[in-house]
Amino acid sequence: MISEDYYTVLGVERNASEGDIKKAYRQKAIKYHPDKNPDNKEAESMFKKAAEAYSVLSDPDKRQRYDQFGHDGLRGVGGAGGFSGTEDIFDAFGDIFGGSIFENFFGGSKRRGGGGGRPGKNLRCDVVVELADVVTGIEKTIEITKKEKCSDCKGSGAQDGTSPVSCPYCKGMGEVQHSQGFFMVRSACPKCRGKGKLIETPCRKCRGSGQYPKKSTITIKIPRGVEDSTRLRVTGQGECGENSAPSGDLYCDIHVKQHTLFERSGFDIVCAIPISFPQAALGCEVEVPTLLKEKKTLKVPKGTQNGDVLSVKGEGLPDTYGYSRGNLLVHIIVETPVKLSAKQEELLREFDDLKHKNSNPKQKNFFAKLKGYFG
Repeated sequence: MISEDYYTVLGVERNASEGDIKKAYRQKAIKYHPDKNPDNKEAESMFKKAAEAYSVLSDPDKRQRYDQFGHDGLRGVGGAGGFSGTEDIFDAFGDIFGGSIFENFFGGSKRRGGGGGRPGKNLRCDVVVELADVVTGIEKTIEITKKEKCSDCKGSGAQDGTSPVSCPYCKGMGEVQHSQGFFMVRSACPKCRGKGKLIETPCRKCRGSGQYPKKSTITIKIPRGVEDSTRLRVTGQGECGENSAPSGDLYCDIHVKQHTLFERSGFDIVCAIPISFPQAALGCEVEVPTLLKEKKTLKVPKGTQNGDVLSVKGEGLPDTYGYSRGNLLVHIIVETPVKLSAKQEELLREFDDLKHKNSNPKQKNFFAKLKGYFG
């Protein structure tokens, strides 16, 4: 039994509701779960303390005794005496999370009694795709090293010609029972560690684990419209489970490579196109590229200003379901000429002298505001 205050361990007030206590324990269980904190004794200790606190505060009778008499009120009445291991906690409280918090969050770390095994661990990988691949979708082939069923022992862990034997201590059940006050508590068998079987002659290749690292080639289907940092799950492509338990999953983090010409804006793509001053003033037609390396003709209207955005409909990216496509947004950059010849300078000065009073409405509006600003 721990000496800390149970309410403090779970981080709740003494008047906390049953739902608040359950929620607090769920959060602590996730934070300090052994699979999330491997070889972390401090986290394992906190995991057990949270379970012990919950075992008392979730029981109305025990909670009443604890509120009235403290830890002494729990002695000799089937109160909290602590858990001998994490397997006890899995057995006692796994069901309160609706299918077990431990299976849902950590790829199946909950022990399965009766000789069952743990499901395999989940794996993660990074996959880089081109922006153009987002238009059509693509299949990517990756190579990873993961634990697979040992080819020598076929996953049994026993040397060829031998077989695992039923554990004599738990009689193959994988768990034992012992009394704790008025209660019978189940825990993993200390002899076979909950597997229900013992391996007397371990396989020389996998040393009795039934698993061995192997390179695997996996094809991943990247859907069109996928966004950067999207995580895809490939079911069953994680590490294999123990004793025919299901394999874990492979989680693929998608990274969309930066393009030299285009930037993404939702399902639209943006491309900057430079044009000359005469083209902007008189209007013109320019060819613009698309993501699929095609050319589209874009009509630039007369009087187009620097920074204006023109649209080429349907040349953007598709949504995830393929029902629609974004647009190609062309950001117009009116380029100021440099290194003018004497003749060009003369013509520009002549043009400036001949300009109509309404040729530059933005300039006219600005100077009108400026005049008012200075009074």
